Amino acid sequence: MSQVYVVLEERDGRVSRASWEALAAGKKLATGGAVTAVVLGASTEALASEAASRGAASVIRVEHPLLAHYTSDGYTLALQQMIQKLAPPQVVFPHTYQVRDFAPALAARLNEVLISDVVAIGDGPVFTRQLLQGRLAGNYRHHGDGPCLISVQAGAFRADEPAAASTQPAIETFTPQIDASQVRTKPGEPFRGSAQTVDLGSAPLIVSVGRGIKEADNLPVVQELAAALGAELAASRPICDNGWLPMERQVGSSGQTVSPKLYLAVGISGAIQHLVGMKGSQCIVAINKDPDAPIFEVADYGIVGDLFEVVPALTEAIKAAK
Repeated sequence: MSQVYVVLEERDGRVSRASWEALAAGKKLATGGAVTAVVLGASTEALASEAASRGAASVIRVEHPLLAHYTSDGYTLALQQMIQKLAPPQVVFPHTYQVRDFAPALAARLNEVLISDVVAIGDGPVFTRQLLQGRLAGNYRHHGDGPCLISVQAGAFRADEPAAASTQPAIETFTPQIDASQVRTKPGEPFRGSAQTVDLGSAPLIVSVGRGIKEADNLPVVQELAAALGAELAASRPICDNGWLPMERQVGSSGQTVSPKLYLAVGISGAIQHLVGMKGSQCIVAINKDPDAPIFEVADYGIVGDLFEVVPALTEAIKAAK
């Protein structure tokens, strides 16, 4: 087994996208990139196969009839027993509503601290969290002999594309000892955020506009580009605060977190609150007239220029290519 365990979360019978991002964070944390994926449930064969196909070096199936449906007590007891027996130095979770429900209790039972909502991992390792709605960043190190528990913010790490494994990952089963009397709550429906009429999180292509557009009457310039690409239109917070686009199209710490194949940022300076919502995109293209704009620090491709000149030319080129 590898030294870094990543606990994957199941959604609608499949491993959640946030879990793949956590797996990418685990590979960054692990020396050599080898991680052990952990799946929980009453029957986890399909989840284990899915984890094995995404590059986990090994997989642990934590199985028990009382884990058929999520409960905080069941998950806490099962993971506590697994961690105490197998003693992994580091355990990574996706920072989801479910993890926020049970992970603090798990950390308390292990007499450890949970470093939650991590957005970056540096050498040491050093874990970076955002404070005061992204205005400050704090760096944390784990001290002690027990396991280091961290959860990673959605969109902070790019989920790896599936790749064929050179060898078949080892898959083991761990059966925790859980009694029905220890599970004090009855399973309920999984928490779901309020329905969005626009699901930017599943959009493969996004064109996002910022305050560089200057006024609402100029939005058609960017809307035409989005239409030419077949992309969803999104925005930074100032655009939505001004009522130029609905709030459901906002990307950032107080909006939606996205990770499309292409994120085209038009006239967006790159405030940290916006970056945390989109920096997990597979390819980021930024258009901004300020060469020192923070958006260029996360962009794969940058165009320094006036958006009112660049965007129409880009739109015409895309239309011509079709």
